[in-house]
Amino acid sequence: MALLVGWHLLATSGGYSRAQLPPPYDVLLALRELLVRGELWQHLAISVQRVLLGFTAGSVAGLVLGALVGLSRAARSLVGPTIQAVRAIPSLAWVPLLLLWFGIGETPKITLVAIGAFFPVFTTVAAALRHVDPHLVEVGRAYGRSGVRLLGTVLLPAATPPVLAGLRLAMAQSWLFLVAAELIASSMGLGFLLIDSQNTGRTDVILLAIVLLAVLGKLADTLLGLLERRFLAAWT
Repeated sequence: MALLVGWHLLATSGGYSRAQLPPPYDVLLALRELLVRGELWQHLAISVQRVLLGFTAGSVAGLVLGALVGLSRAARSLVGPTIQAVRAIPSLAWVPLLLLWFGIGETPKITLVAIGAFFPVFTTVAAALRHVDPHLVEVGRAYGRSGVRLLGTVLLPAATPPVLAGLRLAMAQSWLFLVAAELIASSMGLGFLLIDSQNTGRTDVILLAIVLLAVLGKLADTLLGLLERRFLAAWT
């Protein structure tokens, strides 16, 4: 509420023109305009779809490779440094390469979101499995657990809290990478709405897209947080 009041006061103070910083009411009018034209739900639906597909693909890949690196010293030496180096590549740097590899369809967009989701999951899974309390492992082995049974009954339960935190971070990264993904020859989505509004000088629509991205990101994090608490309560 304080942010909304500050925004309104700043926009109506006379320091900025209405085209530079429209007040919140103008953004509500832009929302109404998109709803009347039937475009808003299309932008929202395609962006949510891209995030969910990319988040799922990136998280699965992060879980698998993270478990491999966390459990295997050889994999840690061979794969770990390379993945950490690739992690430093900015999201926009992937765009030309993905366009050359996959063209201008949905695949490069979803792949870029998956890249964003992959690294938080990979990092947390690898670190969590690597730092499981050795005493827990010894107790598990004393009860005859080894291999997959040790992983399922000792290692994964011990690593669950940080892994779930990594999934929440991956979801946040997915929304961040979505905007870059929708720069790739998009004609629909919130990222496209941002760029198209910049080209047409619609600051009100730009601010609306930013607010929608923030709201969707917060809703996704809240939902994952609720699922995390329920899962941990059931697990323990």
